[in-house]
Amino acid sequence: MHKFTVTINEEFAADTAEEAALLMYQELTNRPPPLSYSVTDEAKITTALTLDRKKADEFASVDHTADPGNW
Repeated sequence: MHKFTVTINEEFAADTAEEAALLMYQELTNRPPPLSYSVTDEAKITTALTLDRKKADEFASVDHTADPGNW
């Protein structure tokens, strides 16, 4: 199993870094999850990804921990 760092890039006008983080948190609790991400692998290679909402929702509805490939 590989490790990846997934980053969401959103821009907020705020007075402090903490306020910007709180605004992001507020956004995440009030709307569907974002679809655009930056993903960095173990070799430090970053890829920009935009997910398809229908496919992402379908993936999220399945319990992938039951997949024998995850054992």
